[in-house]
This record gives sequence, C-alpha cells and structure tokens, in this order.
Amino acid sequence: MTQVALSRAVLDRLAHVSAARGAPSLAERLAELDRWVRADLAAFEGELAALPRGNRVVHAAAHHLLDLRGKHLRPLCVALTSRFGDGFTEQARGLAVAVELVHSATLLHDDVVDVAERRRGQPAACVVYGNAASIFAGDWLLVAALRRIASAGVDGLLDRMLAVIDEMIVAESLQLERRGHVSSARDDYFAIIEGKTAALFRWAMIAGARVARLPAAAEVALERFGLHLGVAFQAVDDELDFADGTGKDPLADLREGKVTYPLVVALERDPQLAGRLAALMAEAEARKAELAAIAAAVRATGALAATRALAEDHVERALVVLDELPAGPPRDALVTVALASLERTS
Repeated sequence: MTQVALSRAVLDRLAHVSAARGAPSLAERLAELDRWVRADLAAFEGELAALPRGNRVVHAAAHHLLDLRGKHLRPLCVALTSRFGDGFTEQARGLAVAVELVHSATLLHDDVVDVAERRRGQPAACVVYGNAASIFAGDWLLVAALRRIASAGVDGLLDRMLAVIDEMIVAESLQLERRGHVSSARDDYFAIIEGKTAALFRWAMIAGARVARLPAAAEVALERFGLHLGVAFQAVDDELDFADGTGKDPLADLREGKVTYPLVVALERDPQLAGRLAALMAEAEARKAELAAIAAAVRATGALAATRALAEDHVERALVVLDELPAGPPRDALVTVALASLERTS
C-alpha cells in the first residue's frame, strides 16, 4: 500500500460517511479534510512503520498490533492542531507518533487483562505471541513514546504525559475494581472514561497547541475539546459493543463484566436487570443466549439512544469550545473530526 493510500485509509477508518446515510455535507467535509492533511498523515504513517523491527518476540508482538492500523485519531488531532502554527513539523510528527505508541501500549496491556481474543478484527497479539510478549511489547512502545516526547524538547510535555499515564493507570485500576460488580454509578463510569480514554485525547490537543505556540487560553480550550471528544468517542464505542460487524467481538464489554454507559442507564431504568447481570458475570463462560437476552433487555430500556445522546452532547460541547479558537482551516478540520466521531462504525 502506498503512503498516499495509507493516509487516505486513516480517514476512511475515522468514519464511514456517505450521502446515502443522509450526511452529504459531512462527506464533503471529510473529503476536504483528506485533501488537506494527506501529506501529513503519509509522513506520520511512514515514521510509525519505521519503528525498529528486530528479531525479538517483543518487536513482533508490537508490530502485530501496529500493522493492523487503527483509526489514528489522536495523531490526527496533533497534526490538525499543529496547523494553527507552523504546521506538521518534524517535532509535531514525533509527538503524533508518541501519542499513538502510548495508545497502542495500552491496547496490548488491555488485551491481556481482558483475556481478549481479537483486536481490530484479527487475533490479538496476546493470542498469537502470548501474554508475556504482549505485556513487554506494550512496555517497549511506552518507552519509545516517552523518548520521542523527551527528544521533541517541548517544555512541559513529558511531565504532562507522565501525569496522563498516571491518570490512565488509576482509571484502569478503578475499572478493575468495578469489574463484575453490578452498579449504575455514573460517577465511577465518568471517572473511568475521562481517565482511561479522554486523558490521551487531551494530551494530543495540548501537544499540538504547544508546537503551534498558541497562547495559554487557546491551549486550555483545546484541552477541553480533547476531553469532550474523548468522552464522545468512548460513548460511541460503548454503543458499538451492542452492534455486529465492528471488528471486535459483539458484547465483549458486557461479557468481560465492564459497566459501560448503556448498562448504567439500563440499570437505572430497569433495576431488575441487576440480578440477571450479576448471575451472568459470575459465570466462567457466559452463554451466548443469555448474553443476547440481556442485550435485548438493555436495548428495550432505550439505553442505546441515551448513549447516543451522551455522545452528541459532548460533541456539541466540543464544538462550542472551538468557538474560542481562531477561525480558519484548522478549526474547521477539528469540527469535522468531532462530527465524524459520531458516524464511525468501528
């Protein structure tokens, strides 16, 4: 695949939007975004592909995930925000690679913790190379990321990333503590997703703002944009857990005992679901029939519509925040990213 094709694929993975789905204006916006950042994304993909491919199993496990090519939304945020300044310079590109490596490291670790079998529609690295190799591969990527941030020499960014990693660990720990416990606690849910998912989006926006040398007020606004984008992204992900054809196992989160937003809402609206969920989570092997029945009960409460409303609300908040930024192509591009996050199918 050529570098241009790779960059186009990044945007294709960001959202599958077409006029047939009733969003012609968004389709046009995505096409314009593709034209505007194609070269930037090709350069990013090239640097990511150049990550050393040694003959150790740790390298193989890391590249097993990287070669599956995710949506690369966090690096895209760095690239777009950097356009408020001198553009996607070598310094900005290194930071974009760093944020993707941190994200990939967390995925390698998550799949071990979750005993996941598939990632992006393919066997997970822990299945192919084993749990130990997957853990060490994640550690290797994390070190590579921190080195890139340090070498970029942007004041404060390494400390901010260390703080973000600390947030992510605490959020993952809370999720681990809550796993298998039937609860409709909204506070726990938002503490988890803001630390586990939104924190890295916040850092991506801060990184782009600092290489663009934006004033402090603009950086604060962009960090808030990253928070709302991250929450919206996770809410859509929670909704997709109840869908087929997403590249991940249907009902994987439900089967793993994770309390997602649809479950929070469903438990509030139908408290009798608590007993069925507790019984399901206590089983060593969740029966497909019971999983499907509980999923149907969750849908019947209107929880998926509420989850979609949550995502839309945070996208709207993200768009309001962008009004604080200078008008122009970078701001327009971030609007497109926010809108497209609602339309993704994986």
